[in-house]
Amino acid sequence: MNVYKRPASGSRQAMTDKLSIIVVEPDRDRALLIVDSLREAGEYDIHVISEPTGIARSIQSHNPDMVLIDIADPTRDMLEELTLATGPLDRPVAMFVDQSDDGMTRAAIEAGVSAYVVAGLKAERVKPILDAAVARFNMFQRMRTELAATKKALEERKVIDRAKGLLMKARGIDEDQAYAMLRKAAMDQNRRMADVAQALVTAAGLLG
Repeated sequence: MNVYKRPASGSRQAMTDKLSIIVVEPDRDRALLIVDSLREAGEYDIHVISEPTGIARSIQSHNPDMVLIDIADPTRDMLEELTLATGPLDRPVAMFVDQSDDGMTRAAIEAGVSAYVVAGLKAERVKPILDAAVARFNMFQRMRTELAATKKALEERKVIDRAKGLLMKARGIDEDQAYAMLRKAAMDQNRRMADVAQALVTAAGLLG
């Protein structure tokens, strides 16, 4: 199971480097089944929550690497709590339910659930489904990271173009010369060109 290890805080970091999993399960026998399945699959720091209400508070308090929820019929209020707790999509979440509909499935995915399994809680399925949840979570994390990097690059390009336009107008130079001035200023100041361009645009805005 390859998942980003969340930084632990306080004594937990000193005690263990195991992946931490919160199991939300009101039924004691089913909770034992899940815990036993996880212990057979690997070394995990497992904490069981028997009361689904207040799940956001519990997740924020324990700051787990993963969350596994088994509940017969999840409510929208619970999914809203989960949305708040995952902050957003901070960790893989697998949810086992006894029944569902298209609307609830969609709401669960929007809440940050990586794997949503209907009538599927069996001991031998717990580990594979958690692995699938981790894989899906990691895939979307990469997509979000790449999207954020692309968005940032586009925003920086716009700032650089704006700064070039200001230089061209103020100095009566062409685009290549303006770009060369920005690049030289960035090298001289040991700063990124986008940062130099942003400073120029900000200064121009202050001067009117």
